[in-house]
Amino acid sequence: MRYLIDTNIFLFVVQEQDKLSIDVLNIIDNYENIIYLSSESIKELILLLRAGRIEVPRWKTTKDIFDSVEEQGFTVYYIKKEHFITLGKIEPIEEHKDPFDHTIMAHAITNKIPLISSDTKMPYYKNQGLNLIFNRFSKN
Repeated sequence: MRYLIDTNIFLFVVQEQDKLSIDVLNIIDNYENIIYLSSESIKELILLLRAGRIEVPRWKTTKDIFDSVEEQGFTVYYIKKEHFITLGKIEPIEEHKDPFDHTIMAHAITNKIPLISSDTKMPYYKNQGLNLIFNRFSKN
């Protein structure tokens, strides 16, 4: 099965796996599954690193991010024209103005791929065609 992971899920895989639910870990660890990371997530990670909003000690360059994607056995899924067409049709909710999230959702909706995310605003988009697997984790 194919899955698209949100930026937050990729960060958890790379450095905080204890924030992944058992269900999500099982999906990611199943070698029969194909796990994609949107190129929009790569762009978001680059900008977050530059702004100092995230810190991943082993990421010194953009190439290091791509290396991490490959090390995990994931595939970068590049944004195309049809994804932008879907993006233009998404009706954002008032409390959710993150353009990265909207593009990642458009990517998942267009390709009919389940999106794995911890973002609590994502469930609001299910009625717009988003197939969401919500990562529920607890600290216990």
